[in-house]
Amino acid sequence: MNAVLKWVSVTVISLAILFGAAWWYIGSDWRGLLSDLPTDANVLFWSQNQREYAFKMMDQLPALAQSSVIAASDNPKKLGEGEAINFNTNIEQFFDEQSLAGMLVLHKGDIRFERYGLGHSPEKRWTSFSVAKSFTASLVGIALKEGHISSLDDSVSQYIEDLKGSVYDGVSVSQLLTMTSGVKWNESYTDPQSDVALFNQHKAADGLPTIVSYMQNAERAHPAEEKWLYSTGETNLIGILVEQATGVPIAQYLTEKIWQPYGMADQASWLLGADGNEISGCCIQASLRDYARYGLFVLDEGKIDGQSILPEGFLAAATTKQADIGSEGKGYGYQWWTFDDGTFTARGIFGQTIFIDPTRQLVVAMNGNWPNASEPELNAKRFELINEIQNIIDQENVSN
Repeated sequence: MNAVLKWVSVTVISLAILFGAAWWYIGSDWRGLLSDLPTDANVLFWSQNQREYAFKMMDQLPALAQSSVIAASDNPKKLGEGEAINFNTNIEQFFDEQSLAGMLVLHKGDIRFERYGLGHSPEKRWTSFSVAKSFTASLVGIALKEGHISSLDDSVSQYIEDLKGSVYDGVSVSQLLTMTSGVKWNESYTDPQSDVALFNQHKAADGLPTIVSYMQNAERAHPAEEKWLYSTGETNLIGILVEQATGVPIAQYLTEKIWQPYGMADQASWLLGADGNEISGCCIQASLRDYARYGLFVLDEGKIDGQSILPEGFLAAATTKQADIGSEGKGYGYQWWTFDDGTFTARGIFGQTIFIDPTRQLVVAMNGNWPNASEPELNAKRFELINEIQNIIDQENVSN
């Protein structure tokens, strides 16, 4: 009996040691996530603590979604080291208030500030949410220059044939880009029955892409171009349109046309819907430095090896007001939020930002985990800090 008890004790202790070693080996992000696993498949309704770990690991959770790899460049674009910015704002307090995972400031291609929080770091990825929309818009421009899309005035159903006979017969590609299609859509992030909460759970008919099946029976709320309406669904249609026009999945298209040739240093990923298509209105996972490099790509007017891969005038149109959003001094371009002073920004829920100021040659990239999907007060404070950065640069220019 004593021998049996001894064997059981040794076995239990050995298993405990193995479990402890494995628990340590998986790393802090996995430990944090496994300690508080989400029970809802919809990220909109996870707790802030769950999101803090999961936002670094969205492409490592196959039960949530599969993903496509966006392969790193063999020739990464180097970022210089500039003089550190001396902020008046208490940055530690700002990071705490904003629940920031990271912030990087590039000025003339040099890093002027870089800091991480929430266990994030330069080598880790963070999810983009709707920042991905601005990437998707660039892919439209590339497809246009390469002749896969003949004109932005073409009907959407010319490229997505399964939308023929729907309201999208009367919607142009440019109207999708500017979210002025007039098609009804509910983008509420707090309503479990909103379109943005439900579309990815939709069971597609006849093997169609999920978003195409979901939007086939969409109704018109307004005549096209009469009113701007923010719609992730329509950016997801843009991704399908680019794929069907080019014959290439958009993660591959992004890899081949921008990510590798421009010099993105780290592997990224793009989450897939249940139909296996990239969710083009959302969900790129990338390092903070590569988000900032994408800002540089835009500042460089889409030039790679001295030649723009975008049509002449495309970026100028994409990053200036094409639609009135009902907010003074602001507008919407081709999947970019625009300001009348010539600056513009890509933004995603829970605090994701790529802000670009062409005049000052400035890029500010931030990843965050706000308490709620939309936080108007936190967003206003974020832009107060961006304004401080702009003022510091202006003062430096005067001094020089």
